Amino acid sequence: MDHLVIIGGSKGIGKAITKSFLDTHKVTNISRNKPDFSHENLTHHSCDVLTDDLPDIENLDHLIYCLGSINLKPIGRLKLDDFRADFEINVIGAVKALQKYTDSLKKGNNPSVVLFSTVATKLGMPFHASVAASKSAVEGLVKSVGAELAPTVRINAVAPTVTNTDLASKLLRNEKQEENMRERHPLKKYLQPEDVANMATFLCSDKASSISGQVFDLDCGIVSFKI
Repeated sequence: MDHLVIIGGSKGIGKAITKSFLDTHKVTNISRNKPDFSHENLTHHSCDVLTDDLPDIENLDHLIYCLGSINLKPIGRLKLDDFRADFEINVIGAVKALQKYTDSLKKGNNPSVVLFSTVATKLGMPFHASVAASKSAVEGLVKSVGAELAPTVRINAVAPTVTNTDLASKLLRNEKQEENMRERHPLKKYLQPEDVANMATFLCSDKASSISGQVFDLDCGIVSFKI
């Protein structure tokens, strides 16, 4: 049974990804909070990725880094510390995980890494300066580290649009906002966590064995279409 290490797998998108792998993989979740569910294939390590040492894990096949932030403010109200905080959680945390687990991944079965970006790196949106800047750095990691680790370890990223999680609750706080968000997207919907989990599971599968260094816009059409 393949082993997945997921960082940030107890809530939101990470929780959906964790659940999607449990019947077929051994899953180790690393996060500050323990998941509110259990499974015989699930192990949890309580850890603050930014301040604690990551646990030693020798045998793993897939690594998914789910931690992220949505810090939406006008550029004039964003402090330099806001940019630093977003960069820490989105980029430095991912780098820390990659440095910790790359040697183990190289010994894995069709090993792969999935990171997370955002549609805001390609679609200019007001108030997204900090998150777009840090997620653009994540996309740079995918390209550079993907080239460095080829042909042994594949690395890709998923760039979702608004997803119905606690992290996006301010954007979807009432029925009117939910309807407005659906109407903004050409497919007249926004994402559910399970939609993102489906892409992550695909990218870790043998079906994606020829894909590396790519960023997949899971965007309900908002990046590509103007209707």
